[in-house]
Amino acid sequence: MRADRLVSLVLLLRQRGRLTAGTLARELEVSTRTVLRDIEALSAAGVPVYAERGRHGGFALLPGFRTELTGLNQDEALALSTASSGRGEQAFGLGTALTSALRKVVDALPEPHQATASDAARRFLVEPDTDLLSRPSVTEEVPATAMTEVRRAVLAGHRLRIRYAATDQTPRWRTVDPVGLVTVRDRGYLLALRAGADRTYRLSRVLAAEELPEPAQRPDAVDLDRLWRERCARFLSGDHIAVLVRVRAERREDLLNSVVALRGAESDTEGWVRLEVTFQDLRHAEWALWQLATDAEALAPASLRCALRDRAATLVGRYAQS
Repeated sequence: MRADRLVSLVLLLRQRGRLTAGTLARELEVSTRTVLRDIEALSAAGVPVYAERGRHGGFALLPGFRTELTGLNQDEALALSTASSGRGEQAFGLGTALTSALRKVVDALPEPHQATASDAARRFLVEPDTDLLSRPSVTEEVPATAMTEVRRAVLAGHRLRIRYAATDQTPRWRTVDPVGLVTVRDRGYLLALRAGADRTYRLSRVLAAEELPEPAQRPDAVDLDRLWRERCARFLSGDHIAVLVRVRAERREDLLNSVVALRGAESDTEGWVRLEVTFQDLRHAEWALWQLATDAEALAPASLRCALRDRAATLVGRYAQS
């Protein structure tokens, strides 16, 4: 890990010029003291790092210094391969590896193109923390050490022990055979087998994990996309409620953010769309549609329409008294 950090430190100085110890510490996610020790190690190894004193001082490399530091390690290559899938690098704990890998990619470019690439990166912003309505994006957190163990077991094909907190249950340890990792709308899942039966675990509920030495009992080849579709179909066939609803087009995503699944969609009258969606239960559906007020209408089932009507009548009665 320290070797990768030293490489990243050199690449930062090559690409951005003089940087303070504080800036380097923030970029590398370490303490200032660690940065100073790394600078000393680079100097001792013959890398021409020098310090500039004063208000605008910092550390820099001698002009013209260049060395081959662009080899990607396994995590960095994996991070690049998942970067196109939205926030996959965050869901699988690969954010730091992705940052390091991209530094190496930029450094491998011919010098005339490095500035262009750096400027281009500043022109794109993917999935900011909030949307135009200042609503924060919620990315589920997974302990870094647990995520590392899960990822290693999946890639190595080893069995895995996880301390899992299922809904309304006391957390307990389970031994599983990991099959693959999936991220959907900022939620990560571990697909696994337990005693030969299919299991799907929410990564945010994995409190701790331990990769075991014995090999996992799983198929040698896997079609993860097909497997995910099959598990989704089984999940939706459980005890859920299907709802037919019409919603204003501009509120469509607000509704979909609260549903379990979208089963169908078609245009309705101008400015409206008709959706067939699935909720956990009647109470969940009532809550979600109530948030949209007059921008949505439940068309079926009748029990949901009655529940919304009764809630609205109660509200009307309360305010009519004044």
